[in-house]
Amino acid sequence: MKHLLFISIFIFFVAVVNAQDDKAKLEDGKWYLKGVTGLNLSQTALSNWSAGGESSVAGTAYMNGTLTRKSGNWLWANALALEYGLTNTKTQGTRKVSDKIDFTTQLGYSTNDKWFYTVMGDFKSQFAKGYNYSKDGERSRYISRFMAPGYSNISLGIEYRPNTVYSIYLSPAAGKLTFVQDDYLSDLGSFGVNPGDKFKAEFGAYLKGRLQKKIMENVEVISTADFFTAYSKSFGNIDVNWDVLLSMKINKFLSATINTTLKYDDDVKSIKIEDDGTEVKRGPKVQFKEMLGIGLAYNF
Repeated sequence: MKHLLFISIFIFFVAVVNAQDDKAKLEDGKWYLKGVTGLNLSQTALSNWSAGGESSVAGTAYMNGTLTRKSGNWLWANALALEYGLTNTKTQGTRKVSDKIDFTTQLGYSTNDKWFYTVMGDFKSQFAKGYNYSKDGERSRYISRFMAPGYSNISLGIEYRPNTVYSIYLSPAAGKLTFVQDDYLSDLGSFGVNPGDKFKAEFGAYLKGRLQKKIMENVEVISTADFFTAYSKSFGNIDVNWDVLLSMKINKFLSATINTTLKYDDDVKSIKIEDDGTEVKRGPKVQFKEMLGIGLAYNF
């Protein structure tokens, strides 16, 4: 995990260094609204297809944007990422393939327009229930839902934000709050809470980086990386949440997107469904999701 963390940080900071030539300074009293929203669709229709397979339809709606305002020495910055996707086949029915709510707000004070003394809060969860599936496609119990889990980080720190392209925030005093607002999942001790508890608090150090930049004509990248380690006996076990959205504008109406998410949380145990249907909890693992889509998009 430490090698993976090093590689993640290295790639992110290489991107930041390459963004330093951008002179998009924050102007006083001006609102900055930037982002992309869209809908990706895919459909497959088969009739008497000798090679096998089945018809399917899938769709994902997404939005990723920021709203920022500088007023004197004060800076207020907000970021919101939403995503929800479904796929449907005749044999497997409708399944969720992506689901995300991620909101961050922060207030900073600066005397040089680059370094900001900042208070930050964020919220992460999902819209709907998520299920585990066996190798045969049978759905077992649900393993997640709205606010189970829900995460919130509240922190005090300092942020380096020289322009509108990228920012790096470091907090030595951060509280990570984990919510499991569901009786069934709480009783199982899911997502690191003690069995029967619906809340867990950790105090530690927090690092957050964000990059939003056009890397070539009609191609924009938005990347956010979060790193947290608790001041406890598990200090050094770093929770990672890294999102990358690459938006490639084809024409006025069409766009292609590549969306990846890498996660690691030492408190989240993986679950394997055996052939007989029993569930076995295993250790924490690196989680990775990648989605490639073509559809309608609007950049703002």
